[in-house]
Amino acid sequence: MSHPISRYPVPELQDLPADVRERMLQVQEKAGFIPTVFLTLAHRPDEFRAFFAYHDALMLRESGLTKAEREMIVVATSGHNHCLYCVVAHGAILRIYAKNPHIADQVAVDHRKADITPRQRAMLDFAIKLARTPEAVDEADHQALRDAGFSAEDIWDIGGITAFFGLSNRMAHLIAMRPNDEFYLMGRLPAPGK
Repeated sequence: MSHPISRYPVPELQDLPADVRERMLQVQEKAGFIPTVFLTLAHRPDEFRAFFAYHDALMLRESGLTKAEREMIVVATSGHNHCLYCVVAHGAILRIYAKNPHIADQVAVDHRKADITPRQRAMLDFAIKLARTPEAVDEADHQALRDAGFSAEDIWDIGGITAFFGLSNRMAHLIAMRPNDEFYLMGRLPAPGK
């Protein structure tokens, strides 16, 4: 059964502003497809630009967090927020960065039982608490991260990624965003020809 990718209208590529269309075509060239988050959020081009500018500022900056750790935060918090799109899409990216076909499923369901390091467990404990009960985050939570080896800037990154994807999860629920089929197998099987 084929479901729409959004409950809101999805614009045609040719109808989009040139910069938005160009961003999508760059992603398509790299990934081989356009993730539905790009297509669906293009319904409002100004918000699309702001969303991806903030995404890139958080996820592409130099940081004490690895690319895989950043994706772990997305997958763990999105799992708690029951966001199908982000668990599936970012789970694929996590599997690729971690070179581990099992990690995303483990982190999405229960990071405390996942095959991750104690440092990563502390990071995800904090991210989940911030995502679910932000008013309960206190100095002890920050100290636990410092004890695990995170700097103040790393803690900001953990919090910023958690907060940004809280917004992303809620938008995905609002518009009933569906993940691309391509994401489901990415990072689970060896690449063709390998």
